[in-house]
Formats: sequence, C-alpha cells, structure tokens
Amino acid sequence: MSETPEETRTVHVRIEGRVQGVWFRGWTAQLAGELALSGWVRNRRDGAVEAVFSGPADAVTEMLRHCADGPPAARVARVRIVQEGGGGPPGFEVKPTV
Repeated sequence: MSETPEETRTVHVRIEGRVQGVWFRGWTAQLAGELALSGWVRNRRDGAVEAVFSGPADAVTEMLRHCADGPPAARVARVRIVQEGGGGPPGFEVKPTV
C-alpha cells in the first residue's frame, strides 16, 4: 500500500477585533511552530492582524480554529480568508506593522 502525500494548503487571512497589544503575533508564531506551519504574521495600522499559513491542510484548518479564539487577552470578532492557494515562505516570521 502506498502512502499519499498530505495535501498542502496555504491561506492569507485577516483577523479583526481586539487583536493588537494582546501578544497575538507571538502566540501565532509559537502555535505555527507547534503545528509545523510556514508563513508570517503582522499587525496592520488599521488594528487588524494579517497572516499567511502554509502546511498540511489539517494543520492549517486547526490554526484557523485557534485564531478564531486567539490568545487569552484577545477578543476576535472575525477571521476572514483573503486568499487561498499558492505557497508559503519557508519558516515562520513575525513581520513589522504595515
């Protein structure tokens, strides 16, 4: 019996609510490492957090579920997939605010 390679999924998301000043980026990077995802996360000047997650489809889905709650001090109002497909960069990076 041959093994089927696990499907890779890449999503670009926007997370809205009280998501800045609550350690969201650090929490995201830590969780992405635990889930073996690549990509990046950054704050936006409009108060949102933006991220790209790439890796096994089930791990990306799990990451999106976690982002709907966020770290303890966050109050997530919405997680919106802006774009899906393509590939992610190697590793996971916390990028500067844009």
